[in-house]
Amino acid sequence: MTDLDRAVALLAGGPVFVLAGAGMSTRSGIPDYRGPGTRERARRPIQHAAFLREEATRQRYWARAFLGWPAMRDARPNVAHEALAELEAAGRLAGLVTQNVDGLHQKAGHRELIELHGALRDVICLACGVRCARDDVQERLAEANPGWMREVSLAPDGDAELGGVEGFTVVACEACGGPLKPDVVFFGDNVPRARVDAAFAMLASASAVLVTGSSLAVFSGWRFVKRAHEAGVPVVVLNLGPTRADEVAAVHLDRELTEVLPALAGALTAR
Repeated sequence: MTDLDRAVALLAGGPVFVLAGAGMSTRSGIPDYRGPGTRERARRPIQHAAFLREEATRQRYWARAFLGWPAMRDARPNVAHEALAELEAAGRLAGLVTQNVDGLHQKAGHRELIELHGALRDVICLACGVRCARDDVQERLAEANPGWMREVSLAPDGDAELGGVEGFTVVACEACGGPLKPDVVFFGDNVPRARVDAAFAMLASASAVLVTGSSLAVFSGWRFVKRAHEAGVPVVVLNLGPTRADEVAAVHLDRELTEVLPALAGALTAR
């Protein structure tokens, strides 16, 4: 029996809880933080405390995000996203929890999911809590910074590779003038408790866990695999490279997601 056969057998017994990570989107042109080759791309992810405290950090974020957003907005789902949507449509899932903020699962047709770390398409005012669309903020940034748009290399989470940001004008909340923040969980921030509880409720109804494209290096995702293992729920991992779950996973398929996930979905939906 191959590892793929073993994975299918473990996942076929009932509804599957899926935890999706950044590796899902690399073939859609969105880089990850910890996948193969990541060391070649030095990253300085935005820290939550610095964004709240420092105007310079907010300027750095919005300048880079202004350049990176068009590519993130226009990215298309790949066959791995479509495979998960196929499993949902076939009634094979207990739920999908994604650590990604790119919205590609919805573009692929997935309907019920929890965006654990939020979504870049939404922006919130830190002062008054008013929400607005990222596209609207993009238009205002373009008006405030004529001549800034240029070709850049996309970085994780809608960021972009960029040197200095001197002279970039950051726009404020139209309702109160307060600072704007993408409605995502930055490094050092906590996932909202209600969102975590909803994800655990999904997990409670699952007979197996499938991790797709995550090294599980951060606790926000690892907690679900840990809970499943403690409850005796089998864990299947599809990820290029080592993961935090390797010692507890029943199967680890160290292969490209766009190759193995459609085959896995096809086998499960055929049963």
